[in-house]
Amino acid sequence: MPVQVGKIIEGTVAGITNFGAFIDLGEGKTGLVHISEVADDYVKDIREFIKDKQKVKVKVLSINDDGKISLSIRQAQEKKKSTAPTELDWSSPSKTSQTESLEDKISKFMKDSEEKMQGNKNRVKQVRRNTGGGSRE
Repeated sequence: MPVQVGKIIEGTVAGITNFGAFIDLGEGKTGLVHISEVADDYVKDIREFIKDKQKVKVKVLSINDDGKISLSIRQAQEKKKSTAPTELDWSSPSKTSQTESLEDKISKFMKDSEEKMQGNKNRVKQVRRNTGGGSRE
């Protein structure tokens, strides 16, 4: 299979360094997977993720004019399905907003907040009376 940017191909780990791994792509071509492209997690020691002579799938990121091939193992892996929604639908109201409008929520929040503030003011007054402090408002 010819090496083309964007393609996912299989290769063999030909050498491992502290900064990445060289991958034999066949047809006399070798590419480099930088340590930052090995896994989605932080990679301190690349040898914890890949071994010499291991077969790996890589995505071809770029091919320089001088023939250097940049590869990625992490981008070649299937993405984990996220439980989070990929896109929010703002056109349809959610269940909570169907039962209570924004104005109702704000009004309720303000009422609760005012009640809490009044309760705090009353407690402060009571403490000042009990400790002999003056009345401030």
